[in-house]
Amino acid sequence: MQSMRNMMRRAVTAGLAGLLSAGAIAASSPNSEWSNFGRDGSEQHFSPVAEINTQNVARLGLAWHQGLTPGFTVSTPVQANGKLFITTGHSHIQAFNAATGRLLWEWDARTREIAQLNLHMSWGNKGIAWSNGKVIVGTTDGRVIALDDRTGKPVWEQRQYGLGDMKNNNGPPRVFGGKVIIGHGGADITPERGYVTAYDVNTGKQLWRFYTVPGDPAQPAATKAEQVMRSTWSGWMGADGKRIGGGGTAWNAFSYDPALNLIYIGVGNGFPYNHKMRSPGGGDNLFLASIVAVDADTGEYRWHYQVCPAEQWDCTAVQDMTLADVVIDGKTRKVLIQAPKNGFLYVLDRETGAFISAEKIAKVTWAERIDANGRPVENPGIRFEGNMPFELWPGPQGAHSWLPQAYSPQTGLVYLPIIEMGALIGPAKPGGMALGGNIGVSLVGDADLPGSRRSLLKAWNPVTQKLAWQVELPGDWPGGVLATAGDLVFQGRIDGYLVAYDARTGRQVWSYKTASPVVAPPISYRIGNRQYVAVMTGSGSQGGGILATGNAPYRTDYRLPRHLLVFAIGGRDKVAPVDMREPEALSDPDFKPDQATIMKGAMAFAGNACIVCHGMNAIGGGAAPDLRWSPMILDETGFRAVVKEGALKLAGMPPSSQISDADLDAIRHYLRLRAMQAPAEREAIRKGMKAKAGEMERPAG
Repeated sequence: MQSMRNMMRRAVTAGLAGLLSAGAIAASSPNSEWSNFGRDGSEQHFSPVAEINTQNVARLGLAWHQGLTPGFTVSTPVQANGKLFITTGHSHIQAFNAATGRLLWEWDARTREIAQLNLHMSWGNKGIAWSNGKVIVGTTDGRVIALDDRTGKPVWEQRQYGLGDMKNNNGPPRVFGGKVIIGHGGADITPERGYVTAYDVNTGKQLWRFYTVPGDPAQPAATKAEQVMRSTWSGWMGADGKRIGGGGTAWNAFSYDPALNLIYIGVGNGFPYNHKMRSPGGGDNLFLASIVAVDADTGEYRWHYQVCPAEQWDCTAVQDMTLADVVIDGKTRKVLIQAPKNGFLYVLDRETGAFISAEKIAKVTWAERIDANGRPVENPGIRFEGNMPFELWPGPQGAHSWLPQAYSPQTGLVYLPIIEMGALIGPAKPGGMALGGNIGVSLVGDADLPGSRRSLLKAWNPVTQKLAWQVELPGDWPGGVLATAGDLVFQGRIDGYLVAYDARTGRQVWSYKTASPVVAPPISYRIGNRQYVAVMTGSGSQGGGILATGNAPYRTDYRLPRHLLVFAIGGRDKVAPVDMREPEALSDPDFKPDQATIMKGAMAFAGNACIVCHGMNAIGGGAAPDLRWSPMILDETGFRAVVKEGALKLAGMPPSSQISDADLDAIRHYLRLRAMQAPAEREAIRKGMKAKAGEMERPAG
């Protein structure tokens, strides 16, 4: 009897403790939570909370913050059950009390210890999801894992692809209708066959898988999607049964309409880039560069729309797809709005996939217009007819990259982070400019062209297809966007500001100076009666690596302090002052440049994908250390240990054992030259910044 009473007492005590703990984490109402990358299936990146608005945003202050280690910090937090969850680096998950910032638990996927990964194309995952008490993460090594949101302990785990596969997983998973929706990357380096998988959020059981490019033509076409795709490809499989052409990796964009029971998939580019090599007999190559609607329960094909038929310029449709109900010609239409890489903004009927409209939102030279049937009217000369590289706008980085747009149902405007950057592209030639991976073209993606390396925030009316307002931004890598019911638009900047604009006019109404660039998309949520805005700081992704040249005038150092910052009206928290001194020039008096070795080293630096993280011309942008200032390049033994042997693998630098000893020495020689040139380049940038100081209004601190 006594033991029974003791058991009851312990049970009651545990129950009270649970209630007190739940009370300590003041639960947020479901309609104010942010449980997916874009908040919900509409992917609007819009918060319905209006406590922070244009009238009081000037009183917005830092409520709490958390320091983050150097690494990948451009991800989007999610918020639910009174907790805020973030992912950094290669799937290091942390959970905080969303109101106070108290660390509740943390979990590390330990991907760098599990396998010698090909991480060059996947610096980290860009987001996580929450549903039914579980935090969902897709790791770079191909696992999909559900964590208990109370403890951080794994509940279930599935493998999306094998450890030896040339795939990567850096996009955020989504949870729609009780299903985890996730794709993968890899189409830039191999002819992988892209697919999207749905798992049961509670058990991890695979429910369906949808392939985005056709399979083996020797096998019967078992699905309608396979039938549709095959008729648009020719010669994509070799006589030996090996795949020649493929791609179509859907690594980022998914949306969901529960009323229509449709999931929308944004599909990426083909491999090789060169259409004639990928599909020698021609064809549009579905579902490359397409939006595809599938049945949410079965994954069965419903409709598609292709933004770049026979794409060959890394033209992807993996950018977020906003679902909205708008009035067009006096009728309410259920639409899907996307600004893919190709420089147009598209409005489609999301029930049927019917084309409604498309107009240019940036400089476009590959197409004159989109015709009434929804097909592009291509300009002459863009199909590699000649032998010389030509100017292409937008370049492969896109007029809009993965950094999300936002949409406000109150203003009816889409808020777009726009990149103005051209490229030089042409047919592949021996010794040409082709990047690693045998992509089939010669390419300078970050070309020095007039009017290039710029970025803007544009407010666009999707009904009239007209610009409402725009703001010129620093650098060429604009941050992701948040819109709120307080008629505010929040966006981070490469010069280290988080800025709020009036959603209707574009007038800047608030800013906060951070210790490092702000690229990640902010989110907003409510705990009790208080609204919060949260964002992670730090440079990274493409604009912090291969396309970093336009950001060189700004401090984007990899080792700059990175933080999770959470703001609220009346917030009084402070971030401790940090040492912002610039790195000192290396002393290398014995270095004697050799032109032939420099050229060999520059080609090896590009050909072995070093530029992907460490930047074009070794100009680092924050995705990895800037090697022009690194003492490591002066130490032959240490350089070899890091580059070839993986001495810094656990810090995020994967080994590149394939580099020959001769190429390794040439790369180090090239980097020593770049280190010698760096101080003069920095001084020239300073002078240029002073000359341009009056051209751009500096945000108020």
